[in-house]
Amino acid sequence: MNRRTFSTTLIAAASLTSIGGIAAAPVPARNIVLVHGLFADGSCWSEVITRLQAAGLNATAVQNPLTTLPEAVASAQRVLDRQDGPTVLVGHSFSGMIVTEAGVHPKVSSLVYVAARAPDAGEDYTALAKTYPPPPASAGIIFDGDEGRLTEAAFLRDFAGDLPEAKAKVLYAVQQPFHKALLTGRTTYAAWRSKPSFYAVSTEDRTINPDLERFMAKRMGAKTIEVKSSHLSLISHPDEITRLILEAAGLRA
Repeated sequence: MNRRTFSTTLIAAASLTSIGGIAAAPVPARNIVLVHGLFADGSCWSEVITRLQAAGLNATAVQNPLTTLPEAVASAQRVLDRQDGPTVLVGHSFSGMIVTEAGVHPKVSSLVYVAARAPDAGEDYTALAKTYPPPPASAGIIFDGDEGRLTEAAFLRDFAGDLPEAKAKVLYAVQQPFHKALLTGRTTYAAWRSKPSFYAVSTEDRTINPDLERFMAKRMGAKTIEVKSSHLSLISHPDEITRLILEAAGLRA
């Protein structure tokens, strides 16, 4: 390859990656790091992990401490540090904040948002969300001092509405409380501006407004799918979510 051809190739690559989204083809990856959001723990990814492992991928679920955004980001960064090559970083719900911040890690090859927050750098996500009708789950958050959680009624109806009640009750039993301080954090980076990005919208979501999800997905230029699902599409529709992750890993067109 001569110098002119090499320079042209670099310019073309830069033009693709600078805007994020589907314009840039994802780098093939064998590692998947999954991050959970509020009202959950790492086990919420079990259905997806089973399928990723069957596809021969190395999947790791981060245990998000749900304390502050910097501490949550640090928990993801430690897991990313341990990966042995290109890695797809996947976030559900609140952990889209973590994906957006930690996604600039050099090992992250692409990003997947599952019904997730996707702020811009420094953006007030709460103010953005208020430009859309409030989702019903918001009314079900209760606090014990500085710790917040969903009531059982809100969890079953608004968070896990399309899951069998018995399964939803098990998830409710392992719900992890979050600290109020977590909600005040703002991202300092927007990894979706430089990494190929993918987004799964939950059309029946009662925890994040589906139109807000569509707005964020469109803004980042993400390859977007819509799943007729509650907020927990990763559990109720694991096949669709796994396919999206495989595509982000460069394994499926």
